[in-house]
Amino acid sequence: MKDKKQRLLIEQVDKKLIVFKPAENMLIPSKGWLNAVRTSLNMTLQQLGQRLKITPQSVRNLEIREAEGSITINRLREAAMAMDLKLVYGLVPIDGSIGKKIEKRAIEMAREIVLRTSDSMKLEDQENSKERIEKAIHEKAAEIIDELPKYIWE
Repeated sequence: MKDKKQRLLIEQVDKKLIVFKPAENMLIPSKGWLNAVRTSLNMTLQQLGQRLKITPQSVRNLEIREAEGSITINRLREAAMAMDLKLVYGLVPIDGSIGKKIEKRAIEMAREIVLRTSDSMKLEDQENSKERIEKAIHEKAAEIIDELPKYIWE
């Protein structure tokens, strides 16, 4: 990668995100974390409502919205703080890291470019070997990774 700042940024983000990897397979309680923690504390809707300065029905609605995935992060943070908890928020790259995600996309893009060119050459009876095509794909992917153009995500 030509841009050292970009490479450093990727490394820093990867380092920060790696701590969330163990949480990737954690099962979320069916009624959500707010309900699970509140009931494990033996805290009533009324009691949590008093801490949040809202009605018990509003607390119930918060729990429902969390379980449905429609609660805001700020509201979830407030509810957690009312139970003396800290909301921890993070993302886990499906490919394992931001670097691997970039590499995977670069290879996909390179494959499209090289195969398009290869098909044109085939029509002109100048077909390349599979080995040469694979080498060209890896070279083009390395070039894309090095440049990291914005259009890589289009």
